[in-house]
Amino acid sequence: MKTAPFLKPGFFERDVLSVAHDLIGVELVWRGCSGIIVETEAYAAEDDEACHTFSRPGAREFVRLMPPGAAYVYLNYGMYWLFNLLVKGGGRDGLVLVRALEPRLGVEQMMQRRNKKCVHDLCSGPGKTGMALGVTGGHHGTRMAGRGRPEDCGLRPSGMRPVVVTDIRVGISRAVDRPWRFLAANHPHVSVPHGRVRLP
Repeated sequence: MKTAPFLKPGFFERDVLSVAHDLIGVELVWRGCSGIIVETEAYAAEDDEACHTFSRPGAREFVRLMPPGAAYVYLNYGMYWLFNLLVKGGGRDGLVLVRALEPRLGVEQMMQRRNKKCVHDLCSGPGKTGMALGVTGGHHGTRMAGRGRPEDCGLRPSGMRPVVVTDIRVGISRAVDRPWRFLAANHPHVSVPHGRVRLP
């Protein structure tokens, strides 16, 4: 079976909400491992208090200088590296957080990194996903599309066409009511099932 080609930068040169929606069902390939994206969150570079660009000059510089599809990686709670993708050049620039994957390749390696045996729990959250893939701060800025993309990293269509539902974002205290979380409907690998997020 022929492998689908990796996504090109143009995929990320659209509105951040469209990209976050369309990443559901896409395979994220990362250094010998991969998984189908089943949950994302969109963060707009402008007028979104929950986005890093609202309070972090470094994040604003990243959006300004880096190409569409670049990985924005940051440490959350001093413990977990979270993996985001830069979207720019469309209706609304921003960042898309990859919240959950359905593991596909390199499952044994993911299990070792997380010291877990339950596949459903390996990547059912952004911190878990980063740990399972072996993402670190050194991967900040990795090109995931176009020129400079490492051969063993990228995103490609998986052939999976899930029904996508929207919900509010998880674990934030500002702009809490925006329905900017996208999920594969009724999927067992998502971090928080649809309709279960509680407002702070």
